[in-house]
Amino acid sequence: MHQSGFFLFLRLVKKTDHHKTNMPSISEKSRLMPASPIRKLAPYAEEANRKGIKVFHLNIGQPDILTPETAINAIRNIDQKVIEYSHSAGNESYRRKLASHYKSIGIKIDHTQMLITTGASEAVLFAMLSCLNPGDEIITPEPFYTNYNGFAVTAGVKIVSVTSDIENDFALPPIEKIEGKITAKTKGILICSPNNPTGYLYTDEEMRQIRDLVKKYDLFLFSDEAYREFCYDGASHSSAMNLEGIEQNTILIDSISKCYSECGVRIGALVTRNKDVIEAALKFAQARLSPPGLGQIAGEASIDTPPEYFEEVNKEYTARRNFLVSALNKIPGVKCPKPRGAFYTVARLPVDDSDKFAQWLLEKFHYKSQTLMIAPASGFYSTPGRGRDEVRIAYVLNIQDLRSSVEVLEEALKVYPGRIN
Repeated sequence: MHQSGFFLFLRLVKKTDHHKTNMPSISEKSRLMPASPIRKLAPYAEEANRKGIKVFHLNIGQPDILTPETAINAIRNIDQKVIEYSHSAGNESYRRKLASHYKSIGIKIDHTQMLITTGASEAVLFAMLSCLNPGDEIITPEPFYTNYNGFAVTAGVKIVSVTSDIENDFALPPIEKIEGKITAKTKGILICSPNNPTGYLYTDEEMRQIRDLVKKYDLFLFSDEAYREFCYDGASHSSAMNLEGIEQNTILIDSISKCYSECGVRIGALVTRNKDVIEAALKFAQARLSPPGLGQIAGEASIDTPPEYFEEVNKEYTARRNFLVSALNKIPGVKCPKPRGAFYTVARLPVDDSDKFAQWLLEKFHYKSQTLMIAPASGFYSTPGRGRDEVRIAYVLNIQDLRSSVEVLEEALKVYPGRIN
C-alpha cells in the first residue's frame, strides 16, 4: 500500500473508532426505569419451553378464567365499517353506562367525572402527571404493585414506602408510621385494595384512618380498586370514593382486565369528582388521542355480564386460594398468609435470594419435566433488602396445575443450593 494511502486508512480507522466510543447515550430516566420482576425472567422461561419443560406461570396476573361471552360477542359482531378515534375521554355511551354501573355498587358519579384509559396503568400515570410536580412525593404501603415505580419515574415523582409485614398478614402499617413519612414534598397517598401483590383487603377502619390523614394534610388519595370484585369469606370492599370529607381529594383507578378477565383489551378508567383533575388529565388524554376503540366496545358490553358470572368466578378463586395457601404452609420453612381478596399471595420461602431462586428454577431445575415461573417479591418493595426471601404467587391456574406447581416447588426447595434453615 502506498504510504499516503496507508495513513489515510489509519485516519479512517481512528475516525470509525471515535464514532464507536462516542455514540449517543440513553436517557437518565431510562436508566432509572426498573425492570419488571413479573416479566424480566421471560427469556429463561422461553428457553425452558424450548427444552420441552412445561412452565407453570404463577408470575403474572393473567387469569385462565373465560372472558364473558357478552364481550366476545360484541367484538365478534362489530358492524363498524371504519374503526375511528373515539373522544379522548372515551366513548360517551361507555362512560354513561359505566357511571350507571358505579351507581349500582354505591359509587355516585356521572359520566363527566371519568376518563377511559389504556388500562389502569395509564390511569395511574395520568393521575400522577395531573396532580404531582417533579420532585413531589407520594406515600404507599409496601409491598406494592411494582409498576407504580415505573410510573413514578416517568412522572418524575418519588415513591416513599411504609413497610407492611408478612407476620401481620400485610395489614395497613400503623397510621402513625405513615404520618411520620409526610414532609413538605408529600402530595398524595397511594393505596391498592384488594392489594396486588399481597391480596390484603383494607378494613373500613383502616380506610377511615387513611381518610383522616388525607383530610388533615390536604393530600390526594389515589385508590387502585382494580380487584374490587374479588373479596372472599363474606368480606366486602370499601371504596375510597365513599369516604366522606375528601370527595375532592380522591381519585379512583379502575380496570376491566381482572374483573372480566380481559387483560389484553387494555381498558381502564380514572374517576374523580375533582373537576380540575379531570380537565388536567384530559389534556394528557388528548395528547395520546383516544383509548382503544375495540377495547371500549368490549368494555361497554362487559357491563351487561350477569351476576352469576362473578359468583362462579369468586367460588373458583376461593377454592384455588384455599388449596394453595394450605399446601404452601405444609412445606417446611414456607409461610403464606391467607389473602381476603384479589388472586395473589406473597409467601416467604427458606431461600437466600428469591431473585436467584426464581432464575434457578427456570435455568437449572425441573421435576417431572415441569418447573415454575414466580415473581421475586424484592421488586415489589422500594426498601433495599426487603422481600429477598419472598415471592408473589398468582393463583390464576386451575387447581390441578396449582397442585403440580406446589409439588415442583417443594421438590425444588429440597435441592436448591441457596436454601436456608
